[in-house]
Amino acid sequence: MMISTKGRYALRVMIDLAQHQADGYVPLKETADRQEISEKYLESILAVLVKNNFLTGLRGKGGGYRLSKAPDQYTVGSILRLTESSLAPVSCLEPGSLPCPRISECRTISMWQGLDKVINEYLDNITLADLAFDDQTGNDYVI
Repeated sequence: MMISTKGRYALRVMIDLAQHQADGYVPLKETADRQEISEKYLESILAVLVKNNFLTGLRGKGGGYRLSKAPDQYTVGSILRLTESSLAPVSCLEPGSLPCPRISECRTISMWQGLDKVINEYLDNITLADLAFDDQTGNDYVI
């Protein structure tokens, strides 16, 4: 499994919007400029996020995009599964894949299933809020 630019950029945009929630609807151009992503490519990513109710979009003056829910209601796993379709480490574990004809003699299937479980559990335990508002540890020293 390798996360594409689409998945990585979707995370960056969601973090950016979480950090700018107080601004209301954030124009696409502002997010694109801050994240150094082309507006055209960002539009295609935002379309997927809006279609799946991860974001709300508003057209016209004062328009832009904002999160549909609080940042702690999104997991990294849910964002990546939406943009990547699958986080499965091997094709036979992808949703909707045909059953492997070698499954009964596969010596590695339990290993791949375990890795798949670890990946999903790990990413489902990190929220957008964790990434957007992560306090830098070590900067809290007080005398």
